[in-house]
Amino acid sequence: MANIQEKIAAFLPEAVFEEGQYPTFTVPAEKLPVLARYLRDEDELQFDNLAALVGVDWGETLGVVYFLNSVKYNHWVILKVVAADRKDPLLYSVSDIWENANFEEREVYDFYGIRFIGHPDMRRIFLREDWVGYPMRKDYDTSRENNPIPETNEECADTTISLRMGTDGKVEKKVVDIFEKNDYIVNIGPQHPATHGVLRFRTSLEGEIIKKVDVHCGYIHRGIEKLWEGMTYPQTLHMTDRLDYLSAHQNRHALCMCIEKAMGIEVSDRVKYIRTIMDELQRIDSHLLFYACLCMDLGALTAFFYGFRDREKILDIFEETCGGRLIMNYNTIGGVQADLHPNFAKRVKEFIPYMRGIIHEYHDVFTGNIIAQSRLKGVGVLSREDAISFGATGGTGRASGWACDVRKRMPYGVYDKVDFKEILYTEGDSFARYMVRMDEIMESLNIIEQLIDNIPEGPFQEKMKPIIRVPEGSYYAAVEGSRGEFGVYLESRGDKMPYRLHYRSTGLPLVSVVDTICRGAKIADLIAIGGTLDYVVPDIDR
Repeated sequence: MANIQEKIAAFLPEAVFEEGQYPTFTVPAEKLPVLARYLRDEDELQFDNLAALVGVDWGETLGVVYFLNSVKYNHWVILKVVAADRKDPLLYSVSDIWENANFEEREVYDFYGIRFIGHPDMRRIFLREDWVGYPMRKDYDTSRENNPIPETNEECADTTISLRMGTDGKVEKKVVDIFEKNDYIVNIGPQHPATHGVLRFRTSLEGEIIKKVDVHCGYIHRGIEKLWEGMTYPQTLHMTDRLDYLSAHQNRHALCMCIEKAMGIEVSDRVKYIRTIMDELQRIDSHLLFYACLCMDLGALTAFFYGFRDREKILDIFEETCGGRLIMNYNTIGGVQADLHPNFAKRVKEFIPYMRGIIHEYHDVFTGNIIAQSRLKGVGVLSREDAISFGATGGTGRASGWACDVRKRMPYGVYDKVDFKEILYTEGDSFARYMVRMDEIMESLNIIEQLIDNIPEGPFQEKMKPIIRVPEGSYYAAVEGSRGEFGVYLESRGDKMPYRLHYRSTGLPLVSVVDTICRGAKIADLIAIGGTLDYVVPDIDR
């Protein structure tokens, strides 16, 4: 593997290196685009995946932290860029290098007010355009008078702003039309079906053919990352289940793992086994709901009932041990809330052969149906290159041939002790995305079967201090959620509350690909494409 530090130092001597979890460089703002392109294109580096982009208010300055990953070499590097002027912060966009930076930079603009030169669409993505201030800044005015509850609907803008650097060195604003002048625009949403939440697509059509999809998020945004600034670390856990509620165990696993890593806490093997089993039961739970909702959206009501029938068995298992069926509140810092219920192993071992024996009904009633296949095959094709550039991980990425499973790339829990296949398809269409999840149900059963009779004895919770303080520094941890990579970025100042706690959403990259893969498809295919992408909106609207 190339010496990343040496290669960056040789290419850009101005980059300042610092030790950290991964090689970390503070880069002059004006040098970011050229360095970013070098990191992506250099043969020995190939940082083709922008894993996370995080806005931060460091007090006197604002800036962005970029987590870059190489798919080929699986090495990491972190770039930090500081905006010189806090009153009017400007940075250069990297959206022309990594596609997922488009929505991520809009999120940073929305909450920090940092504008990106070269970005094609500098609109807010979550908040209304008339919102006053930038909520994630430390000096944000939270008074109700600053932003009274609006009594009117927001007008839909048909133009946006793009910033360009002029020949005289001054930043120029360019007004850009979102749609062409005579486009026929259909408003889809805000709605719940196929989105597990409330989302809106403004869609331009030529007859039945989609020309462009303009995504509008934020209808259920709760400001969770802002709330965390005033919460202790144990308190932050309770919000995590409420993001992607079909990845509640996995989300919380990631946060606990990040905090434990930062504090140097090693949980018992028993906890690792329990967390891994719970994560896989959660994955099956999520995939069964995916199947049920997708089938319902396409008119297959019988299949819908199959999915909910069998999902109930998992929820019953969860309820017995965790006390909850959707919001579990199970993982804790240093372990789990309670030991496994005496019936847990018995019920899990009953479920495994049951699910294996019943899965053929799913395929009989839907998978092999000619109507279902005609609605899904060849529809909404996402190439492997686009999947990587958009950061579309999980079943979506693997359906396009991208081996992006965090359980394989960065094993955690006891995934290094089990034998399982990473399900890959190469077609990249809606049917491939469907099949990945159906096959993953079987692989999750295999993982659980290898673990359920081998759970070691030991404590289910390490002894923790009453007040938890995380050592000063920056930390990152990721898990394979039900829909893809779920990452946690934590910046601590040594206090009992996080200075900055940010989640790498699994859903935002999935929503960002909608425009690309829907162009040229029929309007009737939009719901099927969205259903197979399987985004959960509360994970996006944090």
